[in-house]
Amino acid sequence: MEGVKLDKWGYEVKTRSDSCVSAINAYYHQVLSYGRERRVILEAAEHDKDCVLANILAAHFMASNNPSKASAYIHAAESRLEGATSYEKAVFEAVCYLISKDRDDDVAVDLHFKLLKIFPRDLVSLKRVQVLCFYMGRPDLSLAIVDQVLPYNQLEEYVYGMLAFPLLELGRIADAEEAAKKGFEINKQDFWVQHALCHVLQYECRFQEAVRFMEECSSTWSSCSSFMYTHNWWHVSLCYLEGHSPMSKVLEVYDNHIWKELERIDAMPPEVYLNALGLLLRVHVRGKLDIFGDRLKMLAGRVKDKANWYLEWHFDLLILWALAFTGELSKAEDLLKGLKSRFSMMIKKKQQIMQIGLQARVVDIFIGELGILLVISLTDFVLAEALYEYGRGNDQKALDLLGPDFDANFCKMIGASDEQLDVFNEVWYIMLLNTGQAAKAIEVIEKRIKKREGAPFTWRLLERAYQTTNNHKAAIAGEKAKALEAAYFK
Repeated sequence: MEGVKLDKWGYEVKTRSDSCVSAINAYYHQVLSYGRERRVILEAAEHDKDCVLANILAAHFMASNNPSKASAYIHAAESRLEGATSYEKAVFEAVCYLISKDRDDDVAVDLHFKLLKIFPRDLVSLKRVQVLCFYMGRPDLSLAIVDQVLPYNQLEEYVYGMLAFPLLELGRIADAEEAAKKGFEINKQDFWVQHALCHVLQYECRFQEAVRFMEECSSTWSSCSSFMYTHNWWHVSLCYLEGHSPMSKVLEVYDNHIWKELERIDAMPPEVYLNALGLLLRVHVRGKLDIFGDRLKMLAGRVKDKANWYLEWHFDLLILWALAFTGELSKAEDLLKGLKSRFSMMIKKKQQIMQIGLQARVVDIFIGELGILLVISLTDFVLAEALYEYGRGNDQKALDLLGPDFDANFCKMIGASDEQLDVFNEVWYIMLLNTGQAAKAIEVIEKRIKKREGAPFTWRLLERAYQTTNNHKAAIAGEKAKALEAAYFK
């Protein structure tokens, strides 16, 4: 058709500009590869200011970068909607609703299901809705929607990474490994597939294999966004930690591959701080933070800037701990009060929508990694308050807040994977041990070991709990930990 061109997926776009379509396709690649150049979509709108697809995708990008300018792109797209193709209209409807402030997450997901049923090759729309499902704590929905489009994308790069991740979150580790390996065969520079394979190896306590694999892949990461680059290195550092590698190796990763990212002109500091904080909390739980000198204090000095607050709930939790731990109590209290205030201002409808699990309640709307407005909830707000108290050294108060049946897996909607959430379980174990709740600690740590036997730190925690109760099994746990420590990273 005259004035209509085909995009990467083979779907019709109303434009006469080859440059516009090229920029749209470049944007697709940047999104799926977690690239640094997603702003290329703005060039598409410049090449054809009347292109509906270019404008609505630009609006989505701007929603996370300069929200005040997103509306101009929405209006530009809406003004030409009548003459748009059916594909463009479907994308416009899904994206426009997704970035609306008063949206219902379930409706947003349904719109994407509808879009992808008609246009199943649109993997960027698949990625968009999977991110939303992630923050809804619904890996089941994420898997359902990728299963819907998979028959139409059997040989496509990036789709198997998007299949692998919800499988991981659902505990289907073998299936996740199979999917990730298939994706890696198609494209060895699919960073999300690399990430998924690392998750598998890490979960199975194959730490040396995970490090070897990721370090071999690391030469391809220079084009990654700050989040993906530092997050992949965060995984490497965790494998060193869990595999009882010398702490100098962890410190080296932190300095050279996480903190150093901030030196790049195109770095996104909050994405770096998130992974840096996540690593330092792990180090602290293991009692090794002194080796890192004043690095946490330096990091806390950065994240006390309010410009870093309310971007992502997971990030806010880590900031709370860091500020409280480093003595920035007034700042920590300001952040905690701000979160409570944002919760209290949420309209009743949103609270009702998000009341799931253990009295979960809406806390805020924020803009996530792919620029999607997200409604976040958390179990009675307690994890935030508990981390604040834990940071201050008030273990008993923190434990009272979390209660005897805490499980971080109920907190998926903070925007964290099982691996990221696991540190909060470790914090809880430490609280139990520090407050004399050894019997409870033994109960939960033994359950953890049944699922994942190869982590020496967990055995050390169990050894400590047994010692507290004068249990003869302490020696057995200690020997198991020692054997695992000796087996890794010789």
